[in-house]
Amino acid sequence: MKEEQEQTQQGVAYQNPVNLVNVTYEQTGKSKAIDELGMREMQARAYAARTAKYLLLKAPPASGKSRALMFIALDKLRNQGIRKVIVAVPERSIGASFAPQNLTGQGFFADWKVAPRYNLCTPGADKGKVQTFLQFLDSEEQTLICTHATLRFAFEGLEPKRLDNCLVAIDEFHHVSAEGDNRLGAVIRGIMNHSGANIIAMTGSYFRGDSVPVLLAEDEEKFTRVTYNYYDQLNGYEYLKSLGIGYHFYQGRYYKKQDDSGMSALEEILDENLKTIIHIPSVNSAESSRQKLEEVSHVIDCIGEMEFQDPETGILHVRSKRSGRILKIADLVNDTNQKERDKVMTYLRNVQEEEDIDIIIALGMAKEGFDWPFCQHALTIGYRGSLTEIIQIIGRATRDSEHKSHAQFTNLIAQPDAVDDEVKLAVNNMLKAITASLLMEQVLAPNFKFKAMEDEDEAGDNERTIKVRGFKKPTSQRAKDIIESDLNDLKAKILQNDTMLKAMPGNLEPEVINTVLIPKIIREVYPNLSNEDVEAVRQHVVLDSVMKNSRIEEQGGRKFVRMAGSFVNIEDIHIDLIDTVNPFQRAFEILSKSVTRHVLRAIQDTIALTRIEMTEAEAILLWPKIKEWRNKTGEEPNLQANDPREQRLAQALVYLREEKRKRMQHAG
Repeated sequence: MKEEQEQTQQGVAYQNPVNLVNVTYEQTGKSKAIDELGMREMQARAYAARTAKYLLLKAPPASGKSRALMFIALDKLRNQGIRKVIVAVPERSIGASFAPQNLTGQGFFADWKVAPRYNLCTPGADKGKVQTFLQFLDSEEQTLICTHATLRFAFEGLEPKRLDNCLVAIDEFHHVSAEGDNRLGAVIRGIMNHSGANIIAMTGSYFRGDSVPVLLAEDEEKFTRVTYNYYDQLNGYEYLKSLGIGYHFYQGRYYKKQDDSGMSALEEILDENLKTIIHIPSVNSAESSRQKLEEVSHVIDCIGEMEFQDPETGILHVRSKRSGRILKIADLVNDTNQKERDKVMTYLRNVQEEEDIDIIIALGMAKEGFDWPFCQHALTIGYRGSLTEIIQIIGRATRDSEHKSHAQFTNLIAQPDAVDDEVKLAVNNMLKAITASLLMEQVLAPNFKFKAMEDEDEAGDNERTIKVRGFKKPTSQRAKDIIESDLNDLKAKILQNDTMLKAMPGNLEPEVINTVLIPKIIREVYPNLSNEDVEAVRQHVVLDSVMKNSRIEEQGGRKFVRMAGSFVNIEDIHIDLIDTVNPFQRAFEILSKSVTRHVLRAIQDTIALTRIEMTEAEAILLWPKIKEWRNKTGEEPNLQANDPREQRLAQALVYLREEKRKRMQHAG
């Protein structure tokens, strides 16, 4: 069930995570190249939208969002009548990203300056910082850096009009939420509704697919959106060649010995030669021991034996029980002593060489705004419900560094035990963790453009343009905007839908998923779209998902697409063919090969207990397949069959017969 790595250390074979996603990049260097103004590709794209009153910048970690803000803010100060710039960051440590910068040396017209007095990301009480914030508004200085908390406290006693002609920039904007009790969200709404301030919102992980949206739709429509996708960022690196996203399953506790290997799950998957951030489980999760400090001790015990803690830096020195060498480990979980925490963070901010740190153990820290370019492996224990959190964690390992060619994200996931009372929760967590990685594959892979076969314009304008027979174009601007910039957010909604979770392990026919379930979800998310636009958006979702799960190959001067076990000439792609492919099936094929038979049975039984509702549209679509089944086998599909596909056909047959009985009764 588990694949062993070829490399071993001290006679111990490490086990590869089961990679659902493995994306290879071309190392073009394009995303890191700078233009005559000193801007990278993403920064230039953002600067082109600098006159927008409300700007939403969605770009990956390490793409240079902080410097993009500096360029835009300086233009607003000099050329757009803005008198003050306020930058708010979630953590004090992230404030260092907005320290003074020499921009004129690379061709820009001004340098970024911050007076030390108005850098409020320093130790001290928030009350004094609020007073300094208010004094700043009446001062001659133009730039202030503070935390989200300081902004919130200051806004409580502030007349919003005092922010007129100010630029308020919110870093890590996903901390905002449309939820009523989200205080930062209330601040943003207050600024928008009661002041003339400009706003720049910056995030690398903006997903309305999370349980609570970042912005209400009516507020978001006021923002000009600039999106720089992950594929363009990573494809434009110099050194990073590939990224893997995978799983490793375990039972019991991750730090206790597994019956089949004699090692803990953490020991099985942790390669101490890789620079690693270990994110321990949330204290409220089923995977946690509920004691976060003890959790760190368990992790260290899996690695080796503590030798000493450096009094100057706070770094732990642990002797590996595998290799015997000393590993330098940073503990970012222990927050009982702020001075000790500050020592560790100061040390990490000044890391210059690979050998400076080996492993970081984190809980809430080291997820965003944290720069460790040498990091090769983000190892996360337990299911993470938020797509925003997952993408932030992955972002810690995707910095470009000449010391690494591959980055890896591994999720250690607890397997359900067939006799465990929590089996339903464990099954749901497994399915949700897998769908989260499915979405990450969509985010991290190259984007395709699709055109109708009869279109003459832009034919073959690039290798990512594919012509499709039966393809429908969107008719409204809203549908075009969804397709252009919201597909990943829509896929997040689709992949987190409860019915979709139950459907994807082969419980529904692909045509039902693609032509019945997905459009139903689209109508729920975008109730004002016409039927024609729902179909256009649906086709884009399905096409994009299928193509990103496929491989394009060239043979004899012709291009073919390998998808779902078929080899199709790219010129023969028809939307009806695409609709016969389950774009998400591969994840569950991997799952079925990676867990034991009784675990797979527990998953199937749990889904069976929450039957998927049969709809008339699905039953009608399945009727030809029922007839085909009967002709092929000589029997009707059986409700008690082990095959979920046969079960579903039998359910459809029961549904159709019951509907026929009702109609006949009504007619009589």
